Amino acid sequence: MPSHLRGLARRRRRWIALIVVCFAMLMNTLDQTIVNVALPTIQHDLHFTQAALAWVIDAYLITFAGALLLAGRLGDLIGRKKVFLVGVALFTLASAACGAANSQALLVGARFAQGLGAALSSSVILAIIVADFPVPAERARAMSSYIIVAVGGGSLGLLVGGWVTQALSWHWIFFINIPIGIVTFALGTALIDENVGLGVRAGLDVGGALLSTGGLMLAIYAIVSSSEYGWNSTHTLVLGGAAVVVLAAFVLLESRLTHPLMPMRVLRSPGLLTSSLVRGLMVVGMYSTFFIGVLYFQHVLDFNSVATGLAFLPQTLMVAVMSTGFTNRIIARFGPKPTALGGLVVVAVGLALFVGSGPHTAYFPQIFAAVLLIGFGAATAFTPLLTIALASVPVQDAGIGSGIVNVSQQVSGALSVAILGTVATSHTRSLLASGSSAIDALDGGYRLAFVVALASVLVAIVLGALILRRPDTAPVVDQAFEAEAETMIAEIM
Repeated sequence: MPSHLRGLARRRRRWIALIVVCFAMLMNTLDQTIVNVALPTIQHDLHFTQAALAWVIDAYLITFAGALLLAGRLGDLIGRKKVFLVGVALFTLASAACGAANSQALLVGARFAQGLGAALSSSVILAIIVADFPVPAERARAMSSYIIVAVGGGSLGLLVGGWVTQALSWHWIFFINIPIGIVTFALGTALIDENVGLGVRAGLDVGGALLSTGGLMLAIYAIVSSSEYGWNSTHTLVLGGAAVVVLAAFVLLESRLTHPLMPMRVLRSPGLLTSSLVRGLMVVGMYSTFFIGVLYFQHVLDFNSVATGLAFLPQTLMVAVMSTGFTNRIIARFGPKPTALGGLVVVAVGLALFVGSGPHTAYFPQIFAAVLLIGFGAATAFTPLLTIALASVPVQDAGIGSGIVNVSQQVSGALSVAILGTVATSHTRSLLASGSSAIDALDGGYRLAFVVALASVLVAIVLGALILRRPDTAPVVDQAFEAEAETMIAEIM
């Protein structure tokens, strides 16, 4: 085969492999929101108490966030393809167990396993993209495809979850993962290229693995259970303090080892931590729409589960449109930092529209515009923030760098759910006690939560302006390559 045809075949293979890893990310993202609209039905069928029902969500979050760092480093050591495929297989099997669950214990246990499988697969996806697309322009387009799934999958999960629960049953929100998982595993085996791992001897840090995983799980559990026990309770303070001690011991251990789980050089990569902080603050704003927005649509505007999912469709569509190349053109014109800040400003405007809504606000035009702007802003900001985060991470540490990026997002998501839920509940109770009607009290609680989310995004804008720096390898979109890439994607699709 002529060399130019072999080159074209390799490029096409990379793009197909990208679609495969994005399918895995889609399953992981869907399962963070698809369960939300089915919770009342699950509670009725399996006789969960309100407190126990939270474990259907929390079990997934705890193992997902807790295992990300370890999973990312395993990808660097033994091969990212191996870790990815094991994660997909575990997630698929756990999904089958969730769908077949006829007891609380089985469902919660399977959700723990699902979270672990999601951590294994998603922790190495960014590293696979970085390794497979070394050319900045290629990487930018590949990241855009990833963003469609990572940001848009949450709102899609609400729509799919509502429709499947009403049309079939809640069991099928898990069963639909099985064919996707099987196809993803088969295509991933054939198409994803394996990296040469550093080898277990180069970084078998058992102590670091135990400390990082244990510390993160303690932290996430302290956060997600705070809504039940209270932020000032002994339960939350003890668990939170223990998490801080364990994670501090992890950092101390890593700084003294020759082959640590998390090399300190990764943390010194310009942009990794600063971008993760800014993105984490933005995630609080994003999660306010998925969490508080769902409650607002259903309890204040009286939307059913399918209508609630459809209400978020403009956000998903906007993410998809922006990720077809528009974001990359903006980055090429203005640079990653200005593009990220501009996206954050648009998210803030969308949240401000939610703050100004009420029980009698029509969906169109105000809430429609809010959802649309948040999707536009998130799609515009996520790609440059990821670019800044990973631009200077050494190739051999791409897995752990990807893990840090994912951990920051998951911890921010868990924090936002706990904080926004507590704020909304507390203010609603206060308004009820002062004589407000149930609808007005709920609306007031949700709007205060949106105010907190808006404040978080505004802080992200200020911090972003102060601490973000232009990456040394900022993506420059080449028009000739872009046309070629679009042609290849069209052929694949």
